Amino acid sequence: MLSIAGLFALAPGCARRRRHDAAVCCWLRSPPTAPSLDPHQEETFATLHLVAPCYSTLLQIDPYQYPKVIGDVATEWKIAADGLTYTFKLRQGIRFHDGSTLTAADVKATYEKIVFPPAGVRSIRKNAYAAITSIETPDPSTIVFKLKQPSASLLINLASPWNVIYPKKYLDKDPNYFKANIVGSGPFKFKSHTRGSTFEGERNPDYFIKDRPYLDGYKFFVATETSARAAAIRSGRAYIEFRTLPLAEVEAIRKQLGDKVVVQDTPATGIFGVAVNQTIKPFNDERVRKALTLGLDRYTASRVLYPIASLKDVGGLMRPGTEWAMSDAELQTFPGFGKDIEKNRAEAKRLLAEAGYPKGFKAVLKNRNVRVPYVDFGTFVIQEWRKIGIEVEHRPLETASWFADGRDTGSFELMVSPSFNFMDDPDQFLERYTTGDSNNWGRFSDPRIDDLFARQARSLDPTERKKLIYEIEKIVLGQVYYIPGIWWARSVVHWAKVKNYVAPPNHYSNQKLQDVWLSED
Repeated sequence: MLSIAGLFALAPGCARRRRHDAAVCCWLRSPPTAPSLDPHQEETFATLHLVAPCYSTLLQIDPYQYPKVIGDVATEWKIAADGLTYTFKLRQGIRFHDGSTLTAADVKATYEKIVFPPAGVRSIRKNAYAAITSIETPDPSTIVFKLKQPSASLLINLASPWNVIYPKKYLDKDPNYFKANIVGSGPFKFKSHTRGSTFEGERNPDYFIKDRPYLDGYKFFVATETSARAAAIRSGRAYIEFRTLPLAEVEAIRKQLGDKVVVQDTPATGIFGVAVNQTIKPFNDERVRKALTLGLDRYTASRVLYPIASLKDVGGLMRPGTEWAMSDAELQTFPGFGKDIEKNRAEAKRLLAEAGYPKGFKAVLKNRNVRVPYVDFGTFVIQEWRKIGIEVEHRPLETASWFADGRDTGSFELMVSPSFNFMDDPDQFLERYTTGDSNNWGRFSDPRIDDLFARQARSLDPTERKKLIYEIEKIVLGQVYYIPGIWWARSVVHWAKVKNYVAPPNHYSNQKLQDVWLSED
């Protein structure tokens, strides 16, 4: 579990208008090393939390009003009436940390790396920008995106916290330069990084927003245990935990510290589930996959796992309670979501016998070696499958190996594979079920899904779009291309002296920290 701890000091003129040094820690549950430092190529908070304060983005999600989109580098924008041209005006005088001026050419180079990645460069979100045909720079302060068709989610996706802006000159030399190097224009400048141990940033005195950031800097430390993170909060070594802590730890902290701490509880745009490798037996058999999903008692899981692992809500492929989610009645018509678990298990055993496995079979579930919630979720799943005769070995992996085996090579049978995104956006949550997407860990292909995804992505009518989304869910859940588990929830714990941080329903947005300060008031 990765801890991110920040040494934060108030900048002159903020809070009580005096210098104040204090240690602030934000602890993240992850293995100690991120695959790389390039957010364009990664999907783990273990990358983004470290580097987000060092970078700017074209747009951003309002830190105080999720899911409102506001400018960052862009000051204003216009969308053509036909939805095929997006024009953005950029702030003047923004400088990268190396002293060079940020212009439209840098934004263009950044987005071309994402939308049209060169050979040897991974872009795991390029499908979200498939409608873009060209990126133009009519002048140094204007960037124009030309589309081949309307895109319902493009503006939201241009506010992605992952789409940090890089200086063009470094990309020209090596498009993979930022896997190991940091040159941004954000509120903090890179100071030091000891892989697997610490990451430190210092205040950028030339940041383009006046009087920001308030803090003199931040320092992230690495730890591996939930108990260590909680102990750091209780002792005052850590002042904030940006991801989540289990309820038992939250209550212990509250009991000890009282009103010295604040807990921000939010739902979360992330679901934990299991990817099934459909290129190998027996998982290429739909009956086996249906047996696996029927064998999970999700409603018991939500009661058992929420207090210990922050897994709370039963839902489909879109977060329950949002405009895109199916109703409970609709959900319960799909395999594994009916509430009669004994009936479900009986059907699972019947399907296994029909598929040629009357006594079940043995398999390996690979997982990320993060106790909360990965290992806890995996342990529950294995116990459930044992009840239908499937014996599964639990094999946790370090983060880089987990990504390599799941995303990169498909070297697994079953894999705990959550879907996390910075918005409740259908493009982000559903693209992983399309053919060839880098997050399609199950390696399946269904032309119906590809067609429906493309149609929903360009539908500007919310009612029509929801119908198309439902059709995608019917196919994915009905044929069990992916096994959804439980939707995540967040309990962000911080000392009351940490001011002006609002926890969004994900652990990706609002991580630049430019508006956060410390106060003893």
